[in-house]
Amino acid sequence: MEIATVVKANGGCEADRRRLRRLRCSVKDYDWGKIGSDSLVYRVYAANSDDQIDPTRPYAELWMGTHESGPSYLEDADGSNGVTLRSWITENPKSLGDRVLEKWGCDLPFLFKVLSVARPLSIQAHPDKKLAKKMHKAHPNLYKDDNHKPEMALAYTQFEALCGFIPLQELKSVIQAIPEIEELVGSEEVNQVFCISEHDEEKVKSVVRTIFTLLMSADPDTTKKIVSKLKRRLHMESQERQLTDKERLVLKLEKQYPNDIGVISAFFFNYVKLNPGEALYLGANEPHAYLFGECLEVMATSDNVVRAGLTSKPLDIQTLCSMLSYTLGYPEILKGSRIRPYITRYLPPFEEFEVDLCDLPSGASTVFPSVPGPSLLLVLQGEGRMSTEASADGISMGDVLFVPADTEIHLRSSSDLKLYRAGINSRFLYPL
Repeated sequence: MEIATVVKANGGCEADRRRLRRLRCSVKDYDWGKIGSDSLVYRVYAANSDDQIDPTRPYAELWMGTHESGPSYLEDADGSNGVTLRSWITENPKSLGDRVLEKWGCDLPFLFKVLSVARPLSIQAHPDKKLAKKMHKAHPNLYKDDNHKPEMALAYTQFEALCGFIPLQELKSVIQAIPEIEELVGSEEVNQVFCISEHDEEKVKSVVRTIFTLLMSADPDTTKKIVSKLKRRLHMESQERQLTDKERLVLKLEKQYPNDIGVISAFFFNYVKLNPGEALYLGANEPHAYLFGECLEVMATSDNVVRAGLTSKPLDIQTLCSMLSYTLGYPEILKGSRIRPYITRYLPPFEEFEVDLCDLPSGASTVFPSVPGPSLLLVLQGEGRMSTEASADGISMGDVLFVPADTEIHLRSSSDLKLYRAGINSRFLYPL
């Protein structure tokens, strides 16, 4: 149902521009997604869509935004899909606000998603803008756009990921503890790690780049032999000692992706476990792989992915190894900052996006102040009522709404309400 409009006699056109727009969203059934009702994506999509939904299929991602690979549509008065959100924004550019329109044109600069991860995604990285333009021009069918893709994952459940290269001291310990790495790379190259100091940042990056590239480029027959050897050794040692979390993860990865170089390369990455309400952000050219759990993900509007392991999809190992930043260290975990009663903000260092989480107890109320940029709202739990100067209507789980710039939103819950707002980064909207 279209949100009921309450247009005042004066300024009707302006009020209508600020009216909230209900959206119908696109879903992705990648094979790593959770199956049917076990998937949060399935449950949100079922509430958001009138489509016939197959409960036996995997439901991996719900896309909210304007990317052509998974567009959102305005909901017509009869509940059917209308025009795409991108088409509507093109016809109504003032809905973005002047500063956003000047910077990014007639498009949302961010893409909002729900992810339900049953098994690991590929080891991957996303290109910076310069590389994205080059890749899109050379291979437009593989790299769908020319934009970069910084991103942030906000855990909805316990969420696990591999992210970035481990600190130097930990890397030295790993190489000593995992002899299979030396067998794949060579002792001369591996021993360079023990001759460098973390204070010589460029030397560290150079050595890690060399070792990691040699590892990822190992020929398939050798990789198969070494992964099998690693598996046998860890199973034998598990009879005599408790394996580390990373070793148990590696055995799990080997079951899912036997003979894959990604099994051994996992030792090079930080193993991150997020609690619900914690967030992880990733810049361009940073290696990562989501492993398990459900999250809200927001990113620059792009679908460019360079893969190098733990996948049946096409690999581009040389591009990935050449593009990585090789920055070592544990990633920053965002816990959010309370900006007003019931609302917590997650503010990554990227212009395109931020996320607010609103946890509103039954019977409580709060306000999202107007901001000079657009937002997307997603309801993941409960029911309530949402009103602006132009509209008022009930909301419930599965609702997705586009909020034009300069629109203040009043919320009241009738049951415990959990709502997420993805919008332009406040540091961009309000520069110092």
